[in-house]
Amino acid sequence: MSIKSAIKSVVTLGQGVTQGLPEATSDRDPIELFGEWFEQAKESGILLPESASLATASRDGVPSSRMVLLKSFAVDGFVFFTNYGSRKAREMDENPKASLLLYWAVLQRQVRVEGSVERISAEASAAYFHTRARGSQIGAWVSRQSEQLPDRSALEIRAEEIEQRFKGQDVPSPPFWGGYRLVPERIEFWQGRLNRLHDRMEYTRAGGEGGWTARRLYP
Repeated sequence: MSIKSAIKSVVTLGQGVTQGLPEATSDRDPIELFGEWFEQAKESGILLPESASLATASRDGVPSSRMVLLKSFAVDGFVFFTNYGSRKAREMDENPKASLLLYWAVLQRQVRVEGSVERISAEASAAYFHTRARGSQIGAWVSRQSEQLPDRSALEIRAEEIEQRFKGQDVPSPPFWGGYRLVPERIEFWQGRLNRLHDRMEYTRAGGEGGWTARRLYP
């Protein structure tokens, strides 16, 4: 982090710790508020502010979590990408409920997003895939995510095979890879405050026309 970024982080942290969250009102759009926080996290110089912990559960309710990268968000949900054969994808297909947690430690902020998950269209997945660096595109083809790998050399050999396969041409989007959208039903904002008297604000879907109800929670 640069000195300039560090100063921004301290300033933003100070504002949050001293000023806290606005009052919980249903007319405040939580997606808009998330966007403001996300921009402040990026401006602070935090490494990979889009990192999020994705929690899923099997059909039998056995939980698991891992880090993913949030690639976009809008009124209709929060989008991330994965191999459809991965454990998280299998669990989301079996049990289409999940949660995302973004934590920006230096800003003393976290956001929890809970809701249902669905695959985005193949066209939308391909459009994003073609924005990735070629190495990342090759990597998506190489990985049989969550399957057993005999040794590191097998992975490197497969990477070379895929590189030769698409040599001199654009890498197409793999049919076994794509995006999921988490459609939020609950969003909670947490702002660290002095003496552990933290601010927590919860938004839940009110039903119909994208409305929300809001309330403050004890820390």
